Parts: sequence; structure tokens; C-alpha cells
Amino acid sequence: MRMVDLIEKKRDGAELTKEEIEFIIQGYTKDEIPEYQISALAMAIFFQDMSPQERAFLTMAMVESGDQIDLSSIEGIKVDKHSTGGVGDKTTIALAPLVAAVGVPVAKMSGRGLGHTGGTIDKLESIPGFHVEIDTNQFSELVNKNKVAVIGQTANLTPADKKLYGLRDVTATVNSIPLIASSIMSKKIASGADAIVLDVKTGSGAFMKELEKSKELAEAMVEIGNKLGRQTMAIISDMNQPLGYAVGNALEVKEAIQMLKGDGPDDLLDLCLTLGSYMVYLAKQASSIEEAREKLQEAISNGSAIEKLKTFISAQGGDPSVVDTLDRLPNASYTIPVKADESGYISKIVADKIGLAAMTLGAGRATKESEIDLSVGIILHKKIGDSVKENEAIATVYSNSENVEHVVQLITDSYSIVQEKVEPPTLIYKTIK
Repeated sequence: MRMVDLIEKKRDGAELTKEEIEFIIQGYTKDEIPEYQISALAMAIFFQDMSPQERAFLTMAMVESGDQIDLSSIEGIKVDKHSTGGVGDKTTIALAPLVAAVGVPVAKMSGRGLGHTGGTIDKLESIPGFHVEIDTNQFSELVNKNKVAVIGQTANLTPADKKLYGLRDVTATVNSIPLIASSIMSKKIASGADAIVLDVKTGSGAFMKELEKSKELAEAMVEIGNKLGRQTMAIISDMNQPLGYAVGNALEVKEAIQMLKGDGPDDLLDLCLTLGSYMVYLAKQASSIEEAREKLQEAISNGSAIEKLKTFISAQGGDPSVVDTLDRLPNASYTIPVKADESGYISKIVADKIGLAAMTLGAGRATKESEIDLSVGIILHKKIGDSVKENEAIATVYSNSENVEHVVQLITDSYSIVQEKVEPPTLIYKTIK
């Protein structure tokens, strides 16, 4: 088997076999196939696409290139949730203990973030003492005992995907549906879940800006998961404005805590209830989506969800008192209001600019080596559809420096104000099973 023949085959639109794809991925992982040939193949895939079967073969080949997490010692059906990311997306922090509170085991493997804010692990580490450095045996024991635990991704999880992702980034092949879908799903399947719920974002703050492209990606991932024996479903949710009001690590943890207390933003609550309902249903802890949602709502109202969060924090070395005393989380030195230039209604928020403003404050990483400031960020006071008066605060900047004029300008520029009343955007566009 020669790599040049396989490049030519895909270039001409033919379908690669399981054996051919395994040959490619194994050879590339072992550095036996040079990057220039993989680059050529990636470009051929970009233009010629891949069949559903090819996508499944590619995903599984990447899974088998490294470690696979064995969760078989955890009782019950393990359901994982994945978000394609966005601004203010603190869903996992609230969702994991919420779903665990109704008896569904949540064995969550998460990463650190590059971009606007830290990843789920960075956010959780704003809780004093919280850590994810636990071995897989302890991880399984915690899930069996408490129904929830979070661990960092192992270094050797899907090494082929890590190599291919880095190459796609510099060869203009990032936006290839088969390559994106197989990249995401390889990590989910290697993480050992029995079923997977996907939250595919769409809009200005999402990886996929257009609804049709988001739908295409969601369908591709659901098809891969189901072909590989994992019950998989997806929702497409809005990211034309940040999720909730908080953007920043400790600020997002506070908002997630408030949601579990029944006092969080409506959009964050609705998204968590929607995703959680599918997780509970796929785990066979409810006979219908409606029953699952009712169970989750009851867990919030009776306090079991917030108690589960305390248990989760304590079990991983964190200080559970932060749940009742939010000031124990990192606090920034300065708060600076951002005021509206005119009266009217908020018609648009460029979520990417809000994210960039948060990263400029130090809430995110520009490179892997960047240090994150867990205390800084932005709290929005106005979202799309809200009325606003001139000089009223549309947001507050939380900073450890007084020199935030650039950040204030970014936030101001991200808001559009019109005179006619505007309807809030749809949160959940579509469900794909």
C-alpha cells in the first residue's frame, strides 16, 4: 500500500477502505508518513468530502491510535456531553451535578481552554483546592460513590487527532466537516461513554457561524456516534450572544452555582434542562424527555442539585463553602461599568468581541503557556431584546488593572442599539437524533 496512491484515490473522489484509513492513521502516528502527504490528503478530503462509513472508519482509527478509557467498572449507562464551545459556556459546571443528582453517572473528561476563557477544568480550579489530578481508578470510584467526577484528558488520548489538528490549522483545512466531526467524536469515544449528547453552537460566538453548517456538523457527528455503537444525539443552540451574563472563569462558576440554586439566567437554565433531559433519558433514568426534565427541575427546587455540587467539589479537594459564600472565589480588584451611548433596544451583540475583551483582561490563553487570571471577566447587564437608556450600564468589567479603555471599547463596539423593539433570539434551533 502506497500513500501516494491513496492521496490520488481520494483526490479523484473514490472511497477509502477501513484498511486504507488505518494504514494512513497508524503510519502518520508513528511518523512513517510525512506531513506533506497528510497535508495533501487533508486537502483532498476538504474538496471531495468523505462518506459516512469513511468518517466512522477515520474516527475509530484515531481512537485506536492511543489510550482508551475503560469505564466498565462504573455502574449504569455513562452519558457524556460535549459542546463545540462559545462565549460564557459554563454548562458543564452546572449540568454535571444536576444530572448526577437524579442518579445518572457523569464521568466527565475535560480539557483546558485556548481562547476567550479557560476550559471547564480552569474554571473549576477557581474553586480553592479543587483538582483533577486523579488516576482512572479513583475517578471510577468517585463516580460510583457520588455519580459525578471530572478528570483531565490523558496525554495519550487520540494522538493521531492531535497531530492532524495541528496540521489542519496551518493548511487551511480546519473547516472540513468530516475532519471536524471525526476529531470531536474520536475524543468522546476514547473517553469511554456509552452515550453522547452534543451541543453544537451556531452564531457569531461559535466555531460554526452559519446555521446550515452547524446542522451539517451535528448530523455528521450523530451519524458517526451511532455507527460506532454509541447512542448519540445533538441539539443546535444559539451563540449569537454569550450564554448567561458572566464571561470569565470565577464569574462563570458563580453563575453556575446561582443556576443550581434556582436563581440563574433563563438561557443557561433552559440549555442545561434540555441537554440534561436527553442525558437522563439516554441513561434510562426516565421513560420520556418530559419526565427527565421534570426530574431535573425537581432536583433544583428540592436542593439536591446544589448539594450534589458541594459533594462533587469536596470529593476533588475543593472548598464546598464557596457554594454558600461566593466571595470565597477569586475576586478582581476593580469593577468598571460600560455605559450605553444611546437609548433604545439591544439588537445585536457580537459574541466574539465580548470573548476577545475577556481574553484581553487575562481570562483566557493566547498560547498554551499563557497564565490565566481566574478572577477577571465581564458581566453583561443587557442582552438582545432588552431595553436600555443612555448612560445605563450594559456591562461591568472585572479587572486587576485600571487601564481597560481598550476592553471597554471592544464591549461598546460589540453592542448594537436600535429604536424599534427587538425579539430575543431562539435558544434551541433544532434537535438531531
